[in-house]
Amino acid sequence: MRYPSSLFRHKAHLSFVVSGLTLAILLGLSSCSDKAAEQQKRVELAAQAKLVAEQQAVLKQSAELDESVELNESAERQANRQRDVAIAMHEQASSAKLRTMSAESRAYIAQPTASISAAPALNGDWPGAVPPERNRFEKQVQNGIMVAGEIPVSTFAIDVDTGSYTTLRRMLKEGRLPQKDTLRVEEMLNYFSYDYPLPGKNDAPFSVTTELAPSPYNDDMMLLRIGLKGYEQSKAELGASNLAFLLDVSWSMASPDKLPLLQTALKMLTQQLDAQDKVSIVVYAGAAGVVLDGAAGNDTQTLNYALEQLSAGGSTNGAQGIQLAYQLAQKHFVEGGINRVILATDGDFNVGTTNLDELIDLVSMQKQQGIGLTTLGFGMGDYNDHLMEQLADKGNGQYAYIDSLNEARKVLVEQLSATLLTIAKEVKVQVEFNPALVAEYRLIGYENRALAREDFNNDKVDAGEIGAGHTVTALYELRYVDAGNLANDKLRYGYNPKTGNEKYSRDEIAYLKLRYQLPDAAQSQLLSYPIRADQKVKSLAQASDDFRFAAAVAGLGQLLNQSHYLHQFDYNKLSALTRSALGEDTSGYRHEFMQLVDTAAALAQTQRAPIKKSFDAGDKPFPPEDKPHQQ
Repeated sequence: MRYPSSLFRHKAHLSFVVSGLTLAILLGLSSCSDKAAEQQKRVELAAQAKLVAEQQAVLKQSAELDESVELNESAERQANRQRDVAIAMHEQASSAKLRTMSAESRAYIAQPTASISAAPALNGDWPGAVPPERNRFEKQVQNGIMVAGEIPVSTFAIDVDTGSYTTLRRMLKEGRLPQKDTLRVEEMLNYFSYDYPLPGKNDAPFSVTTELAPSPYNDDMMLLRIGLKGYEQSKAELGASNLAFLLDVSWSMASPDKLPLLQTALKMLTQQLDAQDKVSIVVYAGAAGVVLDGAAGNDTQTLNYALEQLSAGGSTNGAQGIQLAYQLAQKHFVEGGINRVILATDGDFNVGTTNLDELIDLVSMQKQQGIGLTTLGFGMGDYNDHLMEQLADKGNGQYAYIDSLNEARKVLVEQLSATLLTIAKEVKVQVEFNPALVAEYRLIGYENRALAREDFNNDKVDAGEIGAGHTVTALYELRYVDAGNLANDKLRYGYNPKTGNEKYSRDEIAYLKLRYQLPDAAQSQLLSYPIRADQKVKSLAQASDDFRFAAAVAGLGQLLNQSHYLHQFDYNKLSALTRSALGEDTSGYRHEFMQLVDTAAALAQTQRAPIKKSFDAGDKPFPPEDKPHQQ
């Protein structure tokens, strides 16, 4: 065994001190002539011996510490040498793989690939890890109950995001409930597909469906469902796509559920592309850099190679990366095709431009130039759900949270056309309720998509987009005039519906209007549909499976948001409602939701159980001590 040089120095010093002490004792004993002097000398020498022994112990401890430090430093140097060898071998293999590519493929790969560094060890305690409470989920103010006689019109922009459902799914699987009012119920509703009819060939780009049945949430109320279904288009019919992947490779992306999952997800996406498509890749950490510059979509070798080289390191300069990604999207712009930046991150922007308004302005400006933005969220820890949702809304795109390979397949393979192709933009919904029949109503969800009444006819007001094959669902809970038990007192002054001069139809409960713009148009088109009272069914059980399942999804969102508008609804009723509406469910998404309902119910029950802070155990210890078995 090789000892550190410092240890030899300490041992030599100890030997010198001990030898000097021995010599002093021998000389002292020989020089004593009488007993008293000898005794005094013995006391003094004993004190000296004790002092030297203490010094020896200190020096020995110091020597052992130095040895430990030097051995640790030696181990660290050895680990660094092993890491350097591994990196060198990786770079050598990458270079060899790169040399096997065609010259045309190599031209797409930017040299050098900026912001790519070695990833830290993934042992759960890697540098930069943050506690779950750093996640940012914006609270929503629940829509209240509106009096139809005072405010008969409700207006909102549609939304096709699904991130709120998948983040909830992850939380429940981890054994925790979301914070109150942080779920966007519309994103839970729109995660699922419903059997709405496809639009006619010469009709609007989406169909409109309405359904009316008793509400499961309150005994004396009705539930109105409004459903939109965009026309479907296969990948072969999409035309050329120009995609710029903007990928976060900062330290916070190092865990397996982030960058590694992202790499596999994008490999799934690129397998759907062909020669007419172009792919660029921009990575960002402390700085941003170009990895691919307009590679052909069918060049699988180049695309996979570029994705495999990514590893996490550095802080998160997302704003610089966004600007660079848009530059590449502009460089390879396809007239009449799909031009889109796809941002994949854990939502952590902490370097550079972090102001949300500035980022939104940038995204909105690029949208006007024909380049959309889709956001894909990964992982938890410092996740910014609000930022991801807002950027996608302003970028004519969809926000999805990827928590598994199955979700990646759903969003980037099964629903690729809906993710990439916008078939209608600035889609707005306006419902006018008939005060002669409807006393009160409440829109469930869409809190941050609400619009002023006058915004409906203003084409300059931003709204929502529908992708090919997308379904959009909205629910209103309403109470009829003759139902009684109103949430609001009747007005003393105003129109009396019992007079014979009423101007309202007794056949319609509401009038539905929608506005939309075609992708290349600047002016909107209007659709309108009366909602008749006689289309209702007598009981909830007579409603369609889709209706009841949508009600169940919205019910879970409201229960977890701790809504105070549910008076005859709980987890037991939610479970029964869900199980009654599973339908065919060939993909298994509804059965998975059923399991999440049971998990949420169990977690909610554990949170309601009181925890006793004191125990009436007298002098007995707690926890109780084990007692021997009595024979």
